[in-house]
Amino acid sequence: MKESASVGPEGLRVAAFVQPHADQGKAVEPAPGVYESRGIGNSYLMTTVEGDVLVNAGTLSDARRGRELFKQISQRPIRYIILTQSHANQYGGLEIYKTGDNQVIAHRSYPEDRRYSEALKDHYMRGSRRIFARITASPTEVLPTREVMPDVLIDESYAFQLGERRFEIIWTPGGETRSALIVWLPVQRIAIVGNLFGPLFGNHPNLNTMRGDKPRWALQFIDSIEKVRALRPELILTGHESIKGAERIQQETTRVIDAVRWVHDRTIEGMNAGKDLRTLMREISTPPELTLTEEYGKVAWNVRATWHEYTGWFDPSRGTTDLYGVPPSSVAPAIVELTGGPDRLTERARQFAAAGKPIEALHLLDIVLGADSQSEHARQVKREALEVLLAQTGGQNLWERMWISAELRELET
Repeated sequence: MKESASVGPEGLRVAAFVQPHADQGKAVEPAPGVYESRGIGNSYLMTTVEGDVLVNAGTLSDARRGRELFKQISQRPIRYIILTQSHANQYGGLEIYKTGDNQVIAHRSYPEDRRYSEALKDHYMRGSRRIFARITASPTEVLPTREVMPDVLIDESYAFQLGERRFEIIWTPGGETRSALIVWLPVQRIAIVGNLFGPLFGNHPNLNTMRGDKPRWALQFIDSIEKVRALRPELILTGHESIKGAERIQQETTRVIDAVRWVHDRTIEGMNAGKDLRTLMREISTPPELTLTEEYGKVAWNVRATWHEYTGWFDPSRGTTDLYGVPPSSVAPAIVELTGGPDRLTERARQFAAAGKPIEALHLLDIVLGADSQSEHARQVKREALEVLLAQTGGQNLWERMWISAELRELET
């Protein structure tokens, strides 16, 4: 079973997108005068006769490389740097591009986003590295060596003219952070949206990621996508890809809006009908015409995110014990003793896994390992259950696959 620990991100588009792309030899030109440096988060340079505008700095290492790529295109100074959100793959390389002659533009909530990110940096880092350690660069290549704060903080919208280009900036708080913005080039009908849609266009959003971010509100996400749709762009530049064609963009943004609204509305209906959270996670699905890929977000997880958005932390179906800090593992030794020892529970867990019920197996193994975390018998059966789970899910979701991979690696230690 040693090969279990080698489960990786291979074959997932999103994993390919969020890599440093260190082999990029020249900037890509997705539209006239618009240049792209690829990385964990793409940066875009718009040239004008009066100087240039940069959207997102990328990570620290991405910025060092991107600056050299952009120098091949233009020797004019960068006059403005616009941040589409407050994640390190947007702000990490600011120190590379920031000078006394340019201005960094962000939303008014950006400083608050950065404050809480710094306050919880160890928490966020643990969660992020568990999923992305085998995909993205090391923290020293991602994070800045010094903080660069914005010069201009905007509210709902902001616009400026530079040379022959007009730039319109629109707040989209349903993005991955509260400070999310999009940049609209009205003449070329280009929307630069960062990670508003997540790393994949046409995918279910991940409204509350496993790494422990603040949850996004479903209806606020919808409202933000509606702002993009209303512009009727002919080209969308995301944090990772280019989406071309006005008709395609209208169709896909409408499908994303309708799919997320469907999940939201069915969740609310189920809550009002008295159904518990896990029942709704199992039951709710979108109709075929609203099917989105689930490589980054999943329907069931967005059911859960919507539930918690409206009701908070308490889950009534878990009963009184959910009110207190005493975990289920506290009674694991007693359960193991009453059932005649760990081997009986472990063998029953193996039977569940063999019958194609890996979650039931993992529930039992949590009890066994709660009583004896080093039980090799239980650890071996847990490996088997995780392998069955991975096979059943198909490994098509990045978070799910990399979580299972991390669990398998930990069982090898």
